[in-house]
Amino acid sequence: MLLSKKTRYAMMAMIKLAKEFGNGPIMIGVIAKSENIPQRFLENILLEMKNLGFLGSKLGKSGGYFLLKNPVEITLADIVRHFEGTIAMLSCVSEKSYQPCEFCKEEALCKIRCTFKAVRDSTFAILSKTTLKDLCATE
Repeated sequence: MLLSKKTRYAMMAMIKLAKEFGNGPIMIGVIAKSENIPQRFLENILLEMKNLGFLGSKLGKSGGYFLLKNPVEITLADIVRHFEGTIAMLSCVSEKSYQPCEFCKEEALCKIRCTFKAVRDSTFAILSKTTLKDLCATE
């Protein structure tokens, strides 16, 4: 699974906002320039994150976007699941978008399904424990 540019841009923008947590709103143009994200694309991403309840916004000259939640409360799993829809590479191991496998006769015995369930579980564990705060500390 490759992450879309939209997901990557969302993560970059959210990390930028996390670094500025508590310092007031950050203008879209500032985020776009510092993270090298096309501003029109970023506007849609930030609006989606606002609609999810992660961001607030302020209009006016000193306006912009800001995190509503502490960076320690927002995980990469939150962002990836919203923009990618699922973390699983196969629908038969997805918790959010499960569909029975069209290829195996018995899912419980399928070695391919078992392997990709382990991949999903490991990926989710890493993404759900990695917060924006963690990513601010490493950059």
